[in-house]
Amino acid sequence: MLLGSGELGKEVTIALQRLGCEVIAVDRYPDAPGMQVAHRSHVIAMTDGVALRALIELENPHLVVPEIEAIATEMLVEIERDKLAEVIPTARAVRLTMNREGIRRLAAEELGLPTSPYRFADSLAELQAAINDPIGFPCVVKPVMSSSGKGQSLLKTSSDVKKAWDYACAGGRVNHGRVIVEGFIDFDYEITLLTVRAIGTSGQVETFFCEPIGHVQVNGDYVESWQPMAMTPLALEESRRIAQAVTGNLGGRGIFGVELFVKGDQVWFSEVSPRPHDTGLVTLATQRCSEFELHARAILGLPVDVTLRRPGASAVIYGGMDEMGIAFEGVDAALAVPESDIRLFGKPESFLKRRMGVAVANADTTDEARARAKLCASKVKPVKVD
Repeated sequence: MLLGSGELGKEVTIALQRLGCEVIAVDRYPDAPGMQVAHRSHVIAMTDGVALRALIELENPHLVVPEIEAIATEMLVEIERDKLAEVIPTARAVRLTMNREGIRRLAAEELGLPTSPYRFADSLAELQAAINDPIGFPCVVKPVMSSSGKGQSLLKTSSDVKKAWDYACAGGRVNHGRVIVEGFIDFDYEITLLTVRAIGTSGQVETFFCEPIGHVQVNGDYVESWQPMAMTPLALEESRRIAQAVTGNLGGRGIFGVELFVKGDQVWFSEVSPRPHDTGLVTLATQRCSEFELHARAILGLPVDVTLRRPGASAVIYGGMDEMGIAFEGVDAALAVPESDIRLFGKPESFLKRRMGVAVANADTTDEARARAKLCASKVKPVKVD
């Protein structure tokens, strides 16, 4: 049972079905992308623990695979405890990572990993006090629970604080009114290190690393990514050390998207998602097994292969308008770009900045692949359906 059925969940569903699995898609709205390819689907508020448990008892799945943040995680802990289903990777991992407070305290305070300085605030006054001492400007404010950059702001002066507080409260999926404020790290670049916990040749769970993924974010939301990201050997080694420490503590099987800041040989932990990562859409073009296939294999206890086939990149295709349904023009021109492909997600409602598709491309170098992916994406034109 897939809890969350967006574009990432859709690819996971396809990967699981290719391995002979029955997949039940669940989301908060009908006709979500994953529902379009699942065996059957349900629409519920996944933050409603009672409704979530009732559905799991009804369907009796072997595996429950969370794909989004807005889930009643405490109920997942009960479901795992009562042996109703196995939660992927574990209920504890889902509970900790769905909340920025849980995962940040684990990484910084329990594991002693390098992170940006941070504080949590439950009011505008607490936020202002934390910024005054010890965080300072510039800083970043985020809801403790949100996704895809929603509610995230970069603050440069005191005039930004009230606006950032209001935006964070509006952008959080649950726990409205609690935020994390982080000191800004002067990093050179960010990466996603896809880290896979899967059964290895030893017969036990081992850790595997995909090649690092570089990405560009605008207002906290990914707009393009590429793989591999060039790094110094020391930075790559430190990135893997941090990723293994975090994912090893969380346990279970599956893929984790570990987000890291890098400056020279220095690396700081940022966040981790216990599921495929949006920047990892690039792996549809670059790896022998995409991140979705790796996730499917890992959770089923099958061998994984993290081989990089060819450098590549991805670029987001936005909806461009607020409509209940849209069509796309220029697909023929997009697919004429060398070594390029597109995925149109099939979301039933379009927003101006909603991710409705992605272009992926390969080339001899990541720079060339990025140019191809962006060109491919630019050819696709969302249009209103008459």
